[in-house]
Amino acid sequence: MANAVTLIPGDGIGPSVIGAARRVVDGTGVPISWDVREVGVPAVKQCGEPLPRSAIDSIRNNGVALKGPVSTPIGVKGFRSVNVGLRRELDLFAQVRPCSTHVGSHESEVGIDLVVIRDTTEDLYAGVELEAQSTGAAEVIELLSRHTGRLIPADSGLSIKYLSRTACARIADFAFDYARRAGRKRVTAVHKASVMRFTDGLFLEAVAGAGAGNPDIEFDDRLVDNLCGQLAHRGDGYDVLVMPNMYGDIVSDVAAGLIGGVGLVPGGNYGPAVAMFEPAHGSAPRHAGADRANPTAAILSSAMLLEHIGERDAAARVVAAVDAVIAEGAVTYDLKGRGDASAPLGTSEFADRVITRL
Repeated sequence: MANAVTLIPGDGIGPSVIGAARRVVDGTGVPISWDVREVGVPAVKQCGEPLPRSAIDSIRNNGVALKGPVSTPIGVKGFRSVNVGLRRELDLFAQVRPCSTHVGSHESEVGIDLVVIRDTTEDLYAGVELEAQSTGAAEVIELLSRHTGRLIPADSGLSIKYLSRTACARIADFAFDYARRAGRKRVTAVHKASVMRFTDGLFLEAVAGAGAGNPDIEFDDRLVDNLCGQLAHRGDGYDVLVMPNMYGDIVSDVAAGLIGGVGLVPGGNYGPAVAMFEPAHGSAPRHAGADRANPTAAILSSAMLLEHIGERDAAARVVAAVDAVIAEGAVTYDLKGRGDASAPLGTSEFADRVITRL
């Protein structure tokens, strides 16, 4: 019986890289029934809204989805982030981004093999903001001015950072459970509790508590700025990193840069009832339809999906095939090394090479 999976192509390069990933999954022989749904810009054109209820219901009914990148208009105009909307609707509270060096993809001599886990429900990225002229903003500005002893300009924009004990404990437990399932040895809490004592301090306390309850997994912590410096200097000293929302977005891109870029980084979003898998990179609309985007992150995201539905052998074959193709030097334009005059592979051709390796 075929596994029902919601497929969201996305926009920009999304349809291209997700199309490549779909072909690779089909190439494994695992029976999948793809339920294609649109969100973002294509959905706005079709039905006038970026996140149709039909797409949410499809993911909820199937329990698993493979999703392409979706554009979010920058600034105060346009629609709000579809990614944030999906996470909220489906309670996808934990995002997992593995970052591992692929031989042949990068000039670094240091092998990176770490996992970034972030809470996706709270922190500054929850989008709790007020415009300067909105209802209630003046009262909040006045309150902040009294609290800080400094005059907050009346034309300020306000963004609220909040972390709850419940959410911090949930992502902490998830990180240790993930580490154990994945055979990882250490969990590092990433924070800035030295400055944000009541938010990041709460987060650190929650992860340390989970560490005490999981003595088989080593626990330590790092200040986020110190961590980024250490990663840039030598990133092979970390295993599983768990952190609040915004830090996770930034640190995962730092780690991605060490292995060759976000075009290599897959992602999984996990909730109590559903899971959604997607590449870490954005939609890059200027490259839409050009058949040149790197589909590796999307293909590796599909491998995470296969593992999630119990197809571990197929998932391992996909990862091995990707590694073999990259090791040959058969790569897309973004992974070409200095002085390499050979023609880069296009999106479809890279997928073809991976399928042949399967």
